[in-house]
Amino acid sequence: MPTEPSLKTAFPPIAGLDAQLLILGSMPGESSLRQQRYYGHPRNAFWPIFDDLLGIQVQASYADRCAALIAHRIALWDVIAACERLGSLDQAIRPETVRVNDFANFFDAHPGITRIVFNGGTAEREYRRRVLPVLQPPQRDLSRHRMPSTSPAHAGLRFEQKLAAWRLILEWVDVGL
Repeated sequence: MPTEPSLKTAFPPIAGLDAQLLILGSMPGESSLRQQRYYGHPRNAFWPIFDDLLGIQVQASYADRCAALIAHRIALWDVIAACERLGSLDQAIRPETVRVNDFANFFDAHPGITRIVFNGGTAEREYRRRVLPVLQPPQRDLSRHRMPSTSPAHAGLRFEQKLAAWRLILEWVDVGL
């Protein structure tokens, strides 16, 4: 295991042109980076939560799960495009190395997005600190809501508690598919 932080690069967004809801994480962890898949850690609650809420089956292929998110008009991305970090924890991100994704162009390409949901506090904090100041209305004025992190590192809540909090998105997505 390296003793120095290494440069991590995030994934491109998963998004259909008709996306209405954008879920933002902070930066993929080591397991996700190795697999080149969002929420790849086997104990991350993201896919089990979406299995319960929208019937996006955990055992389905990654491509099928991504297609199901797109069908529900949900986009998935991370706030941070690249950073140096030792390991997977958000606390290990070296703040001076953070580069954020290009949200102005993303929102221009996805004008139907009306709400942003943050998967945890780091995603929300980095978005507020580094992205909001460079956005113009109406992009800056999109509705925002923070959910508890689905990461296994966020052990303060049990799965059932995370699921109950995430259930709120049912009011914001197309569930009738």
